[in-house]
Amino acid sequence: MIADSVVLGENVSIPQPGLVNLYGCRIGDHSRIGAFVEVQRGAVIGAHCKISSHSFVCDGVTIEDEVFVGHGVMFTNDLVQRGAVIGAHCKISSHSFVCDGVTIEDEVFVGHGVMFTNDLVPRAVAAGGGLQTEADWTLVKTLVKRGASIGSNATIVAGVTIGEGALVGAGAVVTKDVPPYTVVVGVPAVVTRTLPVPATAAAE
Repeated sequence: MIADSVVLGENVSIPQPGLVNLYGCRIGDHSRIGAFVEVQRGAVIGAHCKISSHSFVCDGVTIEDEVFVGHGVMFTNDLVQRGAVIGAHCKISSHSFVCDGVTIEDEVFVGHGVMFTNDLVPRAVAAGGGLQTEADWTLVKTLVKRGASIGSNATIVAGVTIGEGALVGAGAVVTKDVPPYTVVVGVPAVVTRTLPVPATAAAE
């Protein structure tokens, strides 16, 4: 289904209308949308993006220009918040989960099956015994800075900042801030070495 309220740029590639669900979103010029993708109201996808099959872009999510999104990626919004923000020239690999409160700056690589979180005290039920609602918890934001890379199957605990150009090893569990241009690995992730700082970054 493609709702009348969808705004499509020039030369947007989409499969047959019955193979996608697009509702009240905006998709930029020359972007490609795969089969069985859903993009909800208020979501914005920039120009020259590729959203691969079976991915889900919730309302309030912003994806900037020239972003590759792999198969089965989920970008969520937890009802009362504003959704994730993905900068330009990023690659979000298949089966990753990017939740509300996550900001990913430009030129970031996210490997397969990376899990972000946004709640430091997750519970199924509230104090009175009923299921929690959006009023029963506090969103904790996470920031991934420009040019960082996150290896496959890493878990990013809410509230951390992953510094510019940092590298998170595959399977790591990041529980605290990662300094710029360092490599962190393990559970919990610890710094194992530093990386050269590009001349352009050093000059800033």
